[in-house]
Amino acid sequence: MRARIFKRPKPATQSGSAGTDEWMLDFQTQHRQVNEPLMGWWGSGDTQGQVRLRFETCEQAVAYAQKNGIDYQVEHPPAKRPIKPKAYADNFRYGRVENWTH
Repeated sequence: MRARIFKRPKPATQSGSAGTDEWMLDFQTQHRQVNEPLMGWWGSGDTQGQVRLRFETCEQAVAYAQKNGIDYQVEHPPAKRPIKPKAYADNFRYGRVENWTH
């Protein structure tokens, strides 16, 4: 059984970063999915692929995996980009260096 430990990324459709501060332990499926001909659903006999465990820190997730004998791989998130504070009023500031474009 192999697991992946990672931090969830920010959703592309949202500007907020809610839910990205926790670490996830996600089991990789061992059986391939098959299409059920009657209903058309995709499924497999591996229920571990549906399990996602949440941890506050990466160390807690690694300790859980080691304690239970789970082979794991840690994926560290990319470095955070610095956020430059901006204000709409700066567009009309006296002594503005940038050119006015419109």
